[in-house]
Amino acid sequence: MVEVAFPKANAYSESIIGYWIFAIEELVAIAIGLGLTALGLGSAAWILGGIGAGALVFYGYRILGNFSIQPNRRARKVGQIIIGLTIGLSLQQSNLTVFSSHWLFLLGLPLFLLISGGLIGGIYSRIEKTDLLTAMLATSPGNIGVMASMAADYSKSASLVSLVQLMRFTSVILVMPMIANRAIAHSTHPSFKELLNSLLTLQISQLSLPCLVLAVTSLAVYLAGKLKIPVAGFFCAIAIGLVFDILPFLFPPLASFDFRLPPLFNIVGQVLLGITIGEYWGINPKLKGSTVTNAVIPVSLMFGVTFLAAAGARLLTSWDWLTCLLIAAPGGSPEMIWIALTLNHNVEIITAGHLIRLLIINLSLPGLISVACYLDRESESI
Repeated sequence: MVEVAFPKANAYSESIIGYWIFAIEELVAIAIGLGLTALGLGSAAWILGGIGAGALVFYGYRILGNFSIQPNRRARKVGQIIIGLTIGLSLQQSNLTVFSSHWLFLLGLPLFLLISGGLIGGIYSRIEKTDLLTAMLATSPGNIGVMASMAADYSKSASLVSLVQLMRFTSVILVMPMIANRAIAHSTHPSFKELLNSLLTLQISQLSLPCLVLAVTSLAVYLAGKLKIPVAGFFCAIAIGLVFDILPFLFPPLASFDFRLPPLFNIVGQVLLGITIGEYWGINPKLKGSTVTNAVIPVSLMFGVTFLAAAGARLLTSWDWLTCLLIAAPGGSPEMIWIALTLNHNVEIITAGHLIRLLIINLSLPGLISVACYLDRESESI
C-alpha cells in the first residue's frame, strides 16, 4: 500500500487546502444532487447531496492526509442565512396569527421533546455505560455542533455525542422527505428539466438585487452574533426576509422589486447545510460495532417520541398528519421548514413551531447540563 505524504501545513497552506476541499465538496454535491433530483427526490435532494459530498471528501482527506480537520461552520452559517432568508421572503402576506390559538401547544411541544430526550438519555447512559451528561447531550434535540462542543468543554466523549446526534439528524432528513413526498404526491418541487432550465436561463443582471439582500442579511447576522443571539444565522435571516417582504407595503415605489432569491441561491443554501453534516460523518473516529449498535436504540426511541408527539398534535389541533410530523421532527429545523416550503405546506405553522422550539431548547441547555452534572455527582457518591 502506497502512503501519500503531505508536507506539514502552516496557517496559509491550511487555508488554501480548505478552499480546495470546499470546491471539491461543491462539485461532488452538485453531481449527487442532480442524480437525486433526476430520481425525483426533490424536497431533500440537495441537502442529501451535501451530506454525501461532505462525508466522502472529508473521509478521503483524513485517510490520505492524516490531518486534523474540522467541519466548515462558516459554510453552515451561510446555508442557514440563505434558507432563513428564503423562508422569511416566502411568508408573503401570510397571516402569522394562524397559530395564535395553539400557542400553549407550541410552547409545550419543545418541553415535551426536551424532557423525553432527558429520559432517553438516562436509558442510553445505562446501555452504553457512560455518564449521564454525555448521554443527555447525545439525545437532546439540539444542534450537532453545539452539543458536541459542549461535551468537549466538559471533557466528555464528543465523538459519542456527535455519533448519536448525526444518526438522529441524518435519519430525520432521510425519512421525513420520503413521508412528505408520499403524503403529497403532486408536490411543488421542480422537475429535473425545469430545474436545469431555470439555472441555464439565469442572467447576471438578476443577481444584483438578491446579492444586496444577502449583504444586508449578513450584516444583521453579524451584529446579532455579537449580541450572542442563539442560532443568529437562521433567526435573523428569517426576520430580515420578513422585513423585505413588508417593504413594498410601507413604500409603494418598491412594489416593482422582486426580493425573492433565484433557485440557484436556494440550491447553494441546501448544499451548504448538508455539507457540514457530512463533514461530521467524515471526521468521526472508528467506533466499536457495539457502540454504533447501542446508538441505534436512543435514535429509535427519539423517533417513537416524535410519532407520539405528532399523534398528540393531531388530536389537539386541526393540523394534518404531515404538518404534525414536520413540526415534531427531532432536529434539523431549517431542513424541516425547507421541506414544508418546498411542498408549500403550512409553512407559517411549521416555521413558528421550530423557531419556538429552538429558542426553548437553547435557553434550557444550561439547566439541563446543571441537572445532569448534579445527578452524575450523586451517582458517584453512592
